[in-house]
Amino acid sequence: MKMKTHSGTSKRFTKTGSGKIVRRKAGKRHILTSKRHDRKRRLSGTTVVDSTVVLTLNRLLPYA
Repeated sequence: MKMKTHSGTSKRFTKTGSGKIVRRKAGKRHILTSKRHDRKRRLSGTTVVDSTVVLTLNRLLPYA
């Protein structure tokens, strides 16, 4: 049988061309007025997922 992709995971994570899994940084959704400009700048963009979670994410994203 075909494996199903976990839809919640597919919305949150993407795979790069080299096979690394990338995520957005947490903490830049709301209550932004109390956070400093440098902190908000640091939270922007994406970062590579920690190696301890990669195996789990590869199971959840079989065709990514």
